Parts: sequence; C-alpha cells; structure tokens
Amino acid sequence: MVDLPSFLWLWRIAAWSMGLTLTAYALLALTGGVLFYTRTNKQPRSAWLRPLHIGLGSVAVVLVLVLLAIGLIGTLGEYGSLGHSVHLLFGLSVVVLVLASAWSASRIAPERPWARPLHVGLNGGLGLGLAAAGLSGWQVVQKYLP
Repeated sequence: MVDLPSFLWLWRIAAWSMGLTLTAYALLALTGGVLFYTRTNKQPRSAWLRPLHIGLGSVAVVLVLVLLAIGLIGTLGEYGSLGHSVHLLFGLSVVVLVLASAWSASRIAPERPWARPLHVGLNGGLGLGLAAAGLSGWQVVQKYLP
C-alpha cells in the first residue's frame, strides 16, 4: 500500500469522468441515430453532424482511458495489487469495447459493409459494459470513502 494522504481527489476525477463518459455515450447514440435516419431515408444532413459524432467518440475514448488510469492508480495505491472486485473485469471490458468501437468506426466505408453493423453492435455492448462498470465502480468507491 502506498502511503498517500487521500485518494478522495482521485475519486472525484473518476466520478466526473464517468459522468462525462455517460453523457458522451448518450450524445453519441443520439447523433448516431440521426446519422442512421438521414442515411436510410435519403434525407439531407447538417455538415457538422458527422464531425460532431466523431469528436464525441474521440472524447469518449479519452475519458475511458482516464478512467482506466484512475482505476489502476487508485487500486494499486490503496491495495498494492489489482483484482479486488468484479469491477476490474467490467472496466477492462469497457476499455476493449470502446477501443474496438473506435477501430470499427474508422473502417466504415462503402467497400466495407461489415464495419457499420459491427460498430453499432459494439456500442450496444459498450452501453451494457458502462452500466455494469458504473454500478460496480460505485460499490468500489464506497469502500474508499471515509
């Protein structure tokens, strides 16, 4: 165990990061839904919509990596090792899913028709992973609070 004054500041960053990640995920679902609607119904779309969707996705990736770093630092600092709850599995699953989603998004093109359904499917799994990581993370953080 590392002798640090308090990890409360770390958990505050994690709480904000998780809240912003969930907000980004919701906005990605909304903008992705509009992109889907305009494409399937041959409707015109605003020029800013796709760049916004890509930007939100990039923000979500960064936030999830921040959460990973906080989880590793906080757990190692408090316990000296990892694997003290199922939260590690859920958190790592979210990291893998968000990275796979970003990769699949980069593959979306007319000549790769498999990429879009893969991207959407990974994002469905990501939603479940975020819910599981959020709930298990809340339980973990309760152990640290005074």
